[in-house]
Amino acid sequence: MGKDGSVWLSVPLGTGRGRRPSQNILWEIAGPTAFARHGIHDLESAFLCLMDPLLLQHIRDCTVAEARRSGIQWDLSIPELKAFIALLYVRGSFNKNLEMESLWSDEWGLPFFRSTMPRRRYRQIMRFLRFDRREERQARLASDKFALITDVWRDFVTNSIRCYRPGENVTVDEQLYPTKARCRFTQYMANKPDKFGIKFWMAADVDSKYFLNGIPYLGKDAARPAGQRLGERVVLNLMEPFMDKGRNVTTDNFFTSLSLAKCLLARNTSLVGTMNAARRELPPSAKQRAELHSTKVLKHERATLTLYQAKRKKSVSILSTLHQTVLTGTEGKRKPETITFYNTTKVGVDSLDQMARLYSTKGATRRWPVAVFCNILDLAAINAWVLYRQCTGANIARRAFILELAKELRREHMLAKAAPPATVQRPLLPLPYVPHPQVPERRRQCQINAHCKQNKTTVVCSGCKRPVCGKCVVQLEPRCLKCV
Repeated sequence: MGKDGSVWLSVPLGTGRGRRPSQNILWEIAGPTAFARHGIHDLESAFLCLMDPLLLQHIRDCTVAEARRSGIQWDLSIPELKAFIALLYVRGSFNKNLEMESLWSDEWGLPFFRSTMPRRRYRQIMRFLRFDRREERQARLASDKFALITDVWRDFVTNSIRCYRPGENVTVDEQLYPTKARCRFTQYMANKPDKFGIKFWMAADVDSKYFLNGIPYLGKDAARPAGQRLGERVVLNLMEPFMDKGRNVTTDNFFTSLSLAKCLLARNTSLVGTMNAARRELPPSAKQRAELHSTKVLKHERATLTLYQAKRKKSVSILSTLHQTVLTGTEGKRKPETITFYNTTKVGVDSLDQMARLYSTKGATRRWPVAVFCNILDLAAINAWVLYRQCTGANIARRAFILELAKELRREHMLAKAAPPATVQRPLLPLPYVPHPQVPERRRQCQINAHCKQNKTTVVCSGCKRPVCGKCVVQLEPRCLKCV
C-alpha cells in the first residue's frame, strides 16, 4: 500500500499465449490531414502550411510599424521577408557557428547572400524585426509574459496541429532552447549541454519526429488548480487535441503519476513512463533492492507497475496502462517488455531537438523574441520536411530540402529585383517661375563728356551704344500715347 492509500497487488509474469502486443486501437489514420494533402505541391507550399501568409503579414506589419516609429520612411514586402528567412535557413545549413556578417564577404562568403540582398538591408530587417505592436505591449504583458511573440507561436502551433495526425505513440518531454538573452523566464538546467535557455514543454510523434504541440514555461501558473501536479497539467494540455483516439503517451518521471494515468484512461489514452520511487502512490517495496536483473510486477486497477533491478544499486520503476501483462527476455539482462517499449518510444522530443540543433537558424541576439522566432523556424523546417515527403512521396534529405526551400522562398523577391522599374505617367505641371539672378554691370566712364567730367555710369545710349552719364542724357518731356 502506498502512502496515499493506493493498493497494489503482486501478479506473476505473463505468458505470450493469446496475447496482443498492444492494448490500444488507433481510431484514425496517421499522417498529413486532408487540408495538408490538398495544399502541398512543392517545398514552399509545405512551409506556408505552417507559416501561413496571415502569419507572415502580421510579422511584416509589426516590423514596419517599429521602423516607422523611429521616424524613418521604411517598408518591407512579404517576398523580401521570405528572402530574409531563406538567408537564415542557408546559414544554418552551412555553418551555424559562422558570424552572419562574414557571409557577404567576397573571399569567404556565399554568392547566395550577396545576390539575395545587401548586407545593409539584412541589418535593417534584423534591427526592426518585431512580432507585436509596441502600443499594445504593456497591457498584454500584465497578463502574459510571452506577449512579445505569443501570436506567432500560437498560430504556428495551431497550423502544426491542423496539418498532421500523429501515430499510435506520442512523446511528451521538455526542450531547453539555448539563449542568454535578458528574459524574465530564463531557466538554468545543469544536466543540459547548454545550461541557460528558454524551456518549452513539447509533444512529438515518435515515428516521424513531427512537432505536434508546445507550451513555453513561464514560471508559476496561477491558473493551475490546487493539488494538481505541474507535470500532470502539462501532459493533459499537450495531449488535448489528440485524445479519445486510442493513442499512447510516453513520459519521464517528472510527468508520470497514477492520477495522470487514470485521467488519460478516461479519455481512451494509455500512459507508459518511468516513476520516481519517492512518489506517495508507490508501495515501500518499490525502494527495496532485489536480485540483479530480476523483475517484479504489481497491479492497481488497470495500471501495471514494473520493478526492474537494472544495476546492483539502481532499480527502475515503469508505470504502464498499455501492458496488462509483462513478459521478460530470456537472455542477457532479461529486460521486461515495458522497459524495452519505453526505451523505444521515449526518444520523440529528444530526437526532434537534436534534429533542430543540427541545422539551426539560431544566431547571436540580445532579444529573446528573436531567439524564439529562430526556434519556430527550426521546428517549421522539420515539420515541412515531414509533410512534403509524406504528401509527395519524394525521398529527399533534410539538408537538401532546406536548401531547396531557401531557393523557393527567395524566388519571388529575385524576380521583383530583376524586373525593370515601372514607369509611371505623371501629369505635366507648369514649372514655377524662378527669376534669373541679376549680375551687377560694370561701371564705365561717360564717353559723351557734354556736361560732365567723365563721370562713372552703367547706362548705355540706345543709339550709339556708348556709356552716358545722367548729365549727358536728353530728358524727354512727358507725353501721352496720342501725342507721341
